[in-house]
Amino acid sequence: MRRGRPGALPHARRAAGEERTLSSVGETGPAQPAGEEAGETSRLWHITLSVSGAEAPPAEVRRALEQLAHDHPFLLTSRYAGDHAEIRYWEEARDLHDAAAVALRLWGEHRSTARLPPWEIVGLEVIDRETYQQRMAQGYGPLPATPVGVHPF
Repeated sequence: MRRGRPGALPHARRAAGEERTLSSVGETGPAQPAGEEAGETSRLWHITLSVSGAEAPPAEVRRALEQLAHDHPFLLTSRYAGDHAEIRYWEEARDLHDAAAVALRLWGEHRSTARLPPWEIVGLEVIDRETYQQRMAQGYGPLPATPVGVHPF
């Protein structure tokens, strides 16, 4: 059984000097990366992820959040208690849907490597940079993040 694209000739069966061409590259230039349209750019999104669950030793929660921050230096600040935590950071993404999808995977994907508590995500806020800055300027946004790092509530 031969594997490959239907209609594609294996390397050995191509005629000498015959070049392979990519059907996705047209006369107008190279194709855009998957999911990107011409002219689309990524933006910065401020993420606040809230998690909660059964009581865990605060020292273990702190150690896990510090490990997460070490593994992913994009994390700005984390606040924690024995039964909940909040993580704030900036995410670069094409749109809100992409930023939210990445944020919703963060806790679960790093649960084992950072030894995070088996908590569930109970809140997610995703706002663009302009909205974040407007909130801060008007004084009604989220409290300014505690200094960068991991801190108790």
